[in-house]
Amino acid sequence: MGANDKMDLEELAHGVAIITPPEGLEEKLCLAKKEKRPLVVKLGFDPTAPDLHLGHAVVLRKIRQFQKTGHKLVIIIGDFTARIGDPTGRNKTRPPLSKEQVEKNAKTYLAQLSKVVDTRKIEIRFNAEWLSSMTFTDVVFLLSKMTLAQILQREDFSNRHSAGIPISLHEILYPLMQGQDSLAINADIEIGGTDQLFNCLVGRTLQEAEGKLGQIVLSMPLLVGLDGVEKMSKSKNNFIGLTEEPNQMYGKAMSIPDALLPNYLDLVTDFSLQKINDMKAALTDGSVHPMEAKKAIAHNIVKQYHSAEHADAAALYFYNQFQKKDAEDKIYIPVKAKDVFPQTGSLTLIALCSKLQPDVSKNQLRRLIEARAVSVNGKKITDPQTNVVVPVDAPLRIQIGKRGYFSIV
Repeated sequence: MGANDKMDLEELAHGVAIITPPEGLEEKLCLAKKEKRPLVVKLGFDPTAPDLHLGHAVVLRKIRQFQKTGHKLVIIIGDFTARIGDPTGRNKTRPPLSKEQVEKNAKTYLAQLSKVVDTRKIEIRFNAEWLSSMTFTDVVFLLSKMTLAQILQREDFSNRHSAGIPISLHEILYPLMQGQDSLAINADIEIGGTDQLFNCLVGRTLQEAEGKLGQIVLSMPLLVGLDGVEKMSKSKNNFIGLTEEPNQMYGKAMSIPDALLPNYLDLVTDFSLQKINDMKAALTDGSVHPMEAKKAIAHNIVKQYHSAEHADAAALYFYNQFQKKDAEDKIYIPVKAKDVFPQTGSLTLIALCSKLQPDVSKNQLRRLIEARAVSVNGKKITDPQTNVVVPVDAPLRIQIGKRGYFSIV
């Protein structure tokens, strides 16, 4: 490989947790050069939820690197498989989605993809195109390509089987259907999270069973969420959404646990490889304080998904809101009283907080109130059931935690 080829290989391999087989990426890049063609890089999405977050973007940013080096991206929207549900990581069967919900989610997914990849230069396919037309004979033939023992090698299936938790037969079909997607588009590379490794390797198995050169699999690490424990997930409320407004996005990024900073530098920033390595070294030797590294990461995240101007403004907003002590410098978001208060003109404090921050669970809000982290007109209130009445002559200023400042007028 030439010097440029080695640079491409180094960049494309950076941040990848597992390459299967280990020399596969180098071999595929050499094949593309020999055959003078771009590689077909596959990424599949089941539109089971409408919003994407930085955890999803780990994989999206990797396919963007392939796009920038001239390879062909094929996004598979699992409109057929989403109605069955991927059992990955689940200890029970996923409830099926309606066709209407899948279509609605798919549109939202595609709109958000443009925040990361150039959607003008990707091919989008829906797997109902080939899966919905399969006959029962086709399905039986597909099933013959793998054994039950192979399927039960999957950790979640194995755990459920050992624990006596039911596994529906349609769930066993799921990895084969995902593999059929790879066969349908002649994928050279499939990219997914480490939790998708088994499913992606099924695609390689099916391709080789047809006498074709099997795809390689790049497994990206799962991004740990802001709680520092669980993988990033909207259901865990430890996420940074790709469509969140800049101030919220920046503020959430400033809560990244110190121990995860090297991980976030690798997986969510678009800094150069040299800068990432320099920052990690500086964190290790103490020449850069974690707070400064968080500011750099937060600024970079907002810049990627909004703009440099939005990132600068969000940094200033964070400084004024959370680092300056003068209360007069705080920015309170104006909210019309009629938008939160009912006709009775009063609400309990916890109900009011829930109206102002609908994405935060009531349990979290209750904990904030009881921990003296909620104030009304500068007075801390610790009883969630305290009655709050609609303001008449002056704005009602509510502070919820460290990031929620509201002025009800």
